[in-house]
Amino acid sequence: MNLVKPQQSILSKQESGKASLLDSGEDFEMLDDDEIDDDPPLEDAGGGKKTKKEPAEDQDASPSSLVDEWMDILGNGQLRKKVLRAGNGPDSRPTKGQNVVIHLKTSLADGTLIEEQPELSFTLGDGDVIQALDLTVQLMEMGETALVQADAKYAYGALGSLAPEVLPSADLALEVQLLDATEAPDLELLSPQERVALAGQKRERGNVYYQRGDYAFAVNSYGFALQITESSSKVDISPEEEEELMDIKVKCLNNMAAAQLKLDHYEAALRSCVSVLAHQPDNIKALFRKGKVLALQGEYADAIRNLKMALKLEPSNKTIHSELSKLVKKHSEQKDAEQAMYKKMLGNPGSGGMQKHQARSSWGVSWKWLFGATAVAIGGVALSVVIAARN
Repeated sequence: MNLVKPQQSILSKQESGKASLLDSGEDFEMLDDDEIDDDPPLEDAGGGKKTKKEPAEDQDASPSSLVDEWMDILGNGQLRKKVLRAGNGPDSRPTKGQNVVIHLKTSLADGTLIEEQPELSFTLGDGDVIQALDLTVQLMEMGETALVQADAKYAYGALGSLAPEVLPSADLALEVQLLDATEAPDLELLSPQERVALAGQKRERGNVYYQRGDYAFAVNSYGFALQITESSSKVDISPEEEEELMDIKVKCLNNMAAAQLKLDHYEAALRSCVSVLAHQPDNIKALFRKGKVLALQGEYADAIRNLKMALKLEPSNKTIHSELSKLVKKHSEQKDAEQAMYKKMLGNPGSGGMQKHQARSSWGVSWKWLFGATAVAIGGVALSVVIAARN
């Protein structure tokens, strides 16, 4: 049974000098937000379109209608492929989800060789390698050798890479030979340790994407890892192995929530946090991120409740203290604003009471004046009657 071999370098180790900010000694602070290029999804690679012929480079194969022709894979001129040696025909092309093995030479655009990998294995379409490879290998025939010109956008981007050593925003020339393609293993038949290893590879790939600011690709890789941990098994598994798979699952969900927060996918992030807490109710990272999501949705009371739970579990955590203080202040401001709004809707109770009191006082004075005038008038009439009687 063929498993994907551990990835040797395409994206995996260039961040090895950084402390992980995810679920391996991760602090609660996120990386600064980075812009993500709106790259076409891998599904939309299509067959590409061919551009005009150019002079042949390193042609050492038998003639073919495709040899010497550049294929503009995405139609934007930033990812092009040219066949150097024809393969076994279109029917031999690999499909997404298969495990492929390639011989890869990575060079700068000026021809400077960076790295050669005689047998690089990866799962096609899973984002295990740079986009330039994921998009072009699925268009290659078995045995074919092709030259790929890749803009930095589809290679190592604006950050570059430490291993292999690639400068930021460097365009690449890739010579690729497709050696083998096999069906991916049946997850149900994998041994527990094989599942742990494969899920761990996908999670590490997601961590690399996260650290590079490619949050959508990070979510994609974490999703593949979760599928592996959650698949049913026809192989006996011990409680210890189940615990190991659960540990990877929880880490993937936690890191996925972090990436979803970066993408402003608040409902998805909330679901990821809830899933973690369903397995580990005292998971501090999940409580913290759930609180952040609720705060971003304006649910300050619930957010404060979750942060207080996290702080109770780790009282010395300064990040939780800081976030909680900010939320308490925002919640207080929200309540003050609501009270002011209610007063405005109902009118000013103090002013209304004063007006009523003044009205009652005015009526009391008028009534007393009328009663006194009436009494004087009656007294005058009585005096007149008495005087008239005497006369």
